[in-house]
Amino acid sequence: MKLYVVRHGAAEDHAESGIDADRALTAVGRSRVRGVAKTLLEADEAPLQVFTSPLVRAVQTAEVMALVTRLGEGGGTVEVRRDVAPGGDAVQLARRMAAEGRKRVMLVGHEPDLSAVVSALTGSFDRGFEKSMVVGLHLPAAGGLARVRFVLDPKSLRFDPDARESS
Repeated sequence: MKLYVVRHGAAEDHAESGIDADRALTAVGRSRVRGVAKTLLEADEAPLQVFTSPLVRAVQTAEVMALVTRLGEGGGTVEVRRDVAPGGDAVQLARRMAAEGRKRVMLVGHEPDLSAVVSALTGSFDRGFEKSMVVGLHLPAAGGLARVRFVLDPKSLRFDPDARESS
């Protein structure tokens, strides 16, 4: 399975409600997520299904990804899942999706959880996730360790060719 692990885009410092989970994407955050999604689409790396944390900034990131990559046109869906929320079990979710034969799954979540997810799936991952960053993995359906396929730098919108050697 192709697995895309994505950190949400840049969000406001404080929500009007005062609740951290309500922090929304900034204009810059939305713009960067659109650029990342467009780059994925152009590289034929668009997801077929997106699972997102229920926190507003992650849901908004997933919605922008879905819109730009035309997820709905291919019958794909965005699903809000606590598994991808801080403290959730995104590793189990990813392994279950791979075992079910899913093809292209995106997880949209938060740090430091995402670094831990990629590390657990690959056996080692020593990079932090910048906002809007994407790590592309190949996760075998039969279990075992995932392989890092690429890291998409959200600022330059370039795929990191050295990512494969670091994991």
